[in-house]
Amino acid sequence: MTGYFRWICPVRSFGAFLFLQLFSISLSAEELHASPVPDAYVARAQFTTAVVDREPVDQVVKLDAQATRIFFFTDLRNLQGRTVTHRWEFDGQIVSEVDFEVGGPRWRVNSAKSLNPGESGKWTVFVVDESGWPLHASIFEHGEIAK
Repeated sequence: MTGYFRWICPVRSFGAFLFLQLFSISLSAEELHASPVPDAYVARAQFTTAVVDREPVDQVVKLDAQATRIFFFTDLRNLQGRTVTHRWEFDGQIVSEVDFEVGGPRWRVNSAKSLNPGESGKWTVFVVDESGWPLHASIFEHGEIAK
């Protein structure tokens, strides 16, 4: 009997786990990927060293440790009347949230972050709508540039 229980108990446990996983999701694949605002989107998003006349001057993916400021630019479409947030994260922790009231069908916004020498590593900015739905995410690396 010992051999039986050693083999059958894990199989029953896995079967129960699989059953729960298969039947606990009640949304279709289309519903899981559907946005609360289906025609809303981020047309452009990028990190930049400056924004002039509401346009980014360059595109940054890696930024050396001497740099102390970076901007995140987004060109939003079909989000008029809604609030959109730039959520800045470092090491998985939210360090800043900047809210924007979108005033038209095409709306360009940007936020800035001051960088400290001890904040070297990967930074992420999530663009989320007022319901918390993620519209976009971008990553840049701050600190020593790998050769």
